[in-house]
Amino acid sequence: MKAFGKYVSKYLLSFFMFALALLLVNILAFAFTFGGIVFLEYGTASPANMLEVMAADLSASGISEERSQELSGHHIWAMLLDASGNCEWSVFLPEEIPTQYTIQDVAVFSKGYLQDYPVFVRNMDDSLLVLGYPKDSFMKLTGNYLPIRLVRIFPLFVTGTLAIDILLLFLVYYFSKRRISKNTEPIMTSIKTLSAGKPVNLSIQGELSEIADSVNQASQVLSRQNQARANWISGVSHDIRTPLSMIMGYAGRIATDTAASGNIRQEAEIIRAQSAKIKDLVQDLNLVSQLEYEMQPIHKEPVRMSKLLRSYAVDLLNAGIPEKYSLETEISEGAETAVIECDARLISRAINNLVQNSICHNPQGCTISLRLDCSDSVVSLTVADNGAGLSAEKLLELKEKPHYIESTDERLDLRHGLGLLLVQQITEAHDGEFQIESVAAYGCRVSLKFSPAT
Repeated sequence: MKAFGKYVSKYLLSFFMFALALLLVNILAFAFTFGGIVFLEYGTASPANMLEVMAADLSASGISEERSQELSGHHIWAMLLDASGNCEWSVFLPEEIPTQYTIQDVAVFSKGYLQDYPVFVRNMDDSLLVLGYPKDSFMKLTGNYLPIRLVRIFPLFVTGTLAIDILLLFLVYYFSKRRISKNTEPIMTSIKTLSAGKPVNLSIQGELSEIADSVNQASQVLSRQNQARANWISGVSHDIRTPLSMIMGYAGRIATDTAASGNIRQEAEIIRAQSAKIKDLVQDLNLVSQLEYEMQPIHKEPVRMSKLLRSYAVDLLNAGIPEKYSLETEISEGAETAVIECDARLISRAINNLVQNSICHNPQGCTISLRLDCSDSVVSLTVADNGAGLSAEKLLELKEKPHYIESTDERLDLRHGLGLLLVQQITEAHDGEFQIESVAAYGCRVSLKFSPAT
């Protein structure tokens, strides 16, 4: 977590530095946009400076030719009013500008505009110097002034800058998110794989290498634990088989011993039958653990499913099943030549588990149906019975938590538990799909769907 914190902190620092750089760029853009306006309008041609220069250059005959050209270059007109408000002289005076004013007129235009011309005045002892700038060049404020171009451009500048900033921040966020997602996606995938109990080997360079090392260490610990668990189950299964075989052997001999009483032979037969169920349970448990931890070698080869299903049905009937059970086999026309890549031994084991589940779950007897269908993309193998079925609660329990402990009673009779879990794992090992459907009192139906061989 420390390495991940450093990784995130690095990106937060990068984002902060980018925001700081963006702020600096905004300041430079503001200076570049408005600096020229401020320099031009508040430089040599500014009202304050021009009034100062004109006052110094003013004489009884007017102003010098140099000052006149300077006024012309900036489109500025000028006039000098005497104490009575009469114009003593003027230069570049527009036609609409009067040449005589009252004291009230002077009071009004000296702080604002004269015929929409922004004007600026300077007291010259017994006269008043008036400079008029082009219309829309300044916005006069009380005691101050602003260039009208600045006022017009400022809202556009703020809006444009804000839009660009938002766009840049979004782009930085988007590409940062993509980069973080790209860098962390292998880690998240590996964690999900670990949560499924499967080992991973993650190789990442850079800031996240420590996290990758931690994930790999966790994977190694998990693999060792899975190996130890599988080895323990395998060892226990091996140790149980020998005494169990002896129990079955002795029970079988007692059951067939004519010298023993009928009750003893019957009880011996029960011991033998239940020992056989324990043996099957141990074998299933061992196979489940091997499939769960991917320690069971799967030898896949092209298998014609119609031949496999018929062979199983023949073997089952030859081995004999009680008369209260009947077996039906149905293979659709399109499934006669259906072939899948599979381990025939494991698929037969899955079919047998489903059939035995139907037998064990319906002691009153039932009809067991084996059906094979095929389409362009799916080969479907279905084992169904018309027996007692499962309740909705039990079906939901099996789908959410298929585990043999939940489905084995005190007599060790399998009840759609470990057998179904093994079938599901065999199906998933072949990249297939496992589906179970049941309605209480109407039977149970299990479908295994596989992709056909290409």
